Amino acid sequence: MACSHYTTFSSSPLGISNNHNTKNNNKHPITITNKPFLFLLPSSPLLTNTLISSESKRRRNSELNGRNGYFRNLIKCQNQRSRGNSISSIAVATTDSTVTETGTDEDKIIKEEENSPVVLPTNDSSENLLRIRHTCAHVMAMAVQKLFPDAKVTIGPWIESGFYYDFDMEPLTDKDLKKIKKEMDRIISRNLPLVREEISREEAEKRIQAINEPYKMEILDGIKEDPITIYHIGNEWWDLCAGPHVESTGKINKKALELESIAGAYWRGDENKQMLQRIYGTAWESEDQLKAYRHFKEEAKRRDHRRIGQDLDLFSIQDDAGGGLVFWHPKGAIVRHIIEDAWKRMHIQHGYDLLYTPHVAKADLWQISGHLDFYKENMYDQMKIEEELYQLRPMNCPYHILIYKRKLHSYRDFPIRVAELGTVYRYELSGALHGLFRVRGFTQDDAHIFCLEDQIKDEIRGVLDLTEEILLQFGFNKYEVNLSTRPEKSVGGDDIWEKATTALRDALDDKGWDYQTDEGGGAFYGPKIDLKIEDALGRKWQCSTVQVDFNLPQRFDITYVDSNSEKKRPIMIHRAVLGSLERFFGVLIEHYAGDFPLWLSPIQARMLPVTDTQVSDFLFTLQIPFHVPLQRSIH
Repeated sequence: MACSHYTTFSSSPLGISNNHNTKNNNKHPITITNKPFLFLLPSSPLLTNTLISSESKRRRNSELNGRNGYFRNLIKCQNQRSRGNSISSIAVATTDSTVTETGTDEDKIIKEEENSPVVLPTNDSSENLLRIRHTCAHVMAMAVQKLFPDAKVTIGPWIESGFYYDFDMEPLTDKDLKKIKKEMDRIISRNLPLVREEISREEAEKRIQAINEPYKMEILDGIKEDPITIYHIGNEWWDLCAGPHVESTGKINKKALELESIAGAYWRGDENKQMLQRIYGTAWESEDQLKAYRHFKEEAKRRDHRRIGQDLDLFSIQDDAGGGLVFWHPKGAIVRHIIEDAWKRMHIQHGYDLLYTPHVAKADLWQISGHLDFYKENMYDQMKIEEELYQLRPMNCPYHILIYKRKLHSYRDFPIRVAELGTVYRYELSGALHGLFRVRGFTQDDAHIFCLEDQIKDEIRGVLDLTEEILLQFGFNKYEVNLSTRPEKSVGGDDIWEKATTALRDALDDKGWDYQTDEGGGAFYGPKIDLKIEDALGRKWQCSTVQVDFNLPQRFDITYVDSNSEKKRPIMIHRAVLGSLERFFGVLIEHYAGDFPLWLSPIQARMLPVTDTQVSDFLFTLQIPFHVPLQRSIH
């Protein structure tokens, strides 16, 4: 029997249609006879209108013959499919009960599933689009200063889906946005040329002082290169800028341009500095692209994990407790439990030992690790306990090193792989917090591998294999991979850097993955591989990281005894597959729009029992266990 995403029951000889096309079989009810009867119904949020009605029809007892085997296959199909409903229903009924399905909401789902992700050009794929967006930011700044002469300009870059510009001015309204858009349209219609000019630093200072733009003066102070580049729009307006831009404002399609929103933003991202008015806009090469982008935004809004998390009662962030601290509700906790179980099982299969370590440690530990020197602004304040200072952990690495150091290791012990779902705490500004994506307390799926130099490649390849296995389990099979190499300032010798970087590159080549190389983009303590996953809307999410570390083994003075009985320093590899459970769960919610695969659903079955005895007896015949009292399992 072929597995179908949706299954319809009709009045066939067995009361079940072998044709699983919901569009054609919605009007044929199934009549249930005088024994308890089990079946599955999809019941995602879009299917809450599924009807269960009664109708006086009887069929012979023999109609039940063979049904048990059918439903075992049906359950198997539901579990094997790659994507399913957030909730599936098991209904149990007796004589005189009939089940019908309207099909209206199912048609909606089928239509949605047939839609492929929106494919739009990006700044990387289209230099013309990047130029358009950059020019739009300048045109918008020109329009704002025409309408609001007292407004001071700051910066205005292109971004992933458009552009923005920050202004020091009185708060703007939506009505102001419409005025600004009209003025931009006029500037575009005039087809004003964009002209690049190079001037000396002294001349730039003189011009900026003449127009009284203090933020531009601060930006100029930060520019190291000479000469200074500015761009003119016609003879009426200019800005500090290195480009690139389109040749003239007429190259912008004003019908493919839209101002989207207003937000507050601190100058230089510092909450102690001036609050600015940020205007966001989007620009495309054609009207069709703008329409597709609008559809994308609507779909992204529909999939917003914050809304779905509330609607499905999965999690919350409580003001009484504080921002960025996640409360997992019962249904969300079930999903987390499933994720953690799968993660642990696959790690054990790949030779990892599981760890549990404390959430706090003496401040001295963070001094040794270097966190107090380089990461202090992201850590919470120290606590004094019995004359000693303690601090919440921002990372798990030092704990795993302490476990390694508890005993002497031989070269024969390697590789040593340890893994932990460890909760960490990092200070984030309240304005940066965002649902599950940016929080103050989260659980990392951290693992560390201690190995020999000649084992680096095999261990990296093993990490990539495990990463692929886990991500495929959750429905992600499209990745963007980056290899980051040695920066100008680094620790470790040339030989080990070359060996580690080659090992990472060879492991990627062996996997056959396409990847980009970010020359000089690695951390100061080692090269790394970063992996972004692509969701149902084609968005990229930073997820997995594999990082070779030459720094912490030296800081903590960890060693092993080699074949010549001499002490040597092992190689340490940091790696995370999911990154953060909270963030990954948010991505899962938006990827599936809350319509999780059956195996990942918080409620995988619903029962409509007549009596507990009938239900339990029938479930027993199908070998379906239940682990809670039936009164609690009825939803």
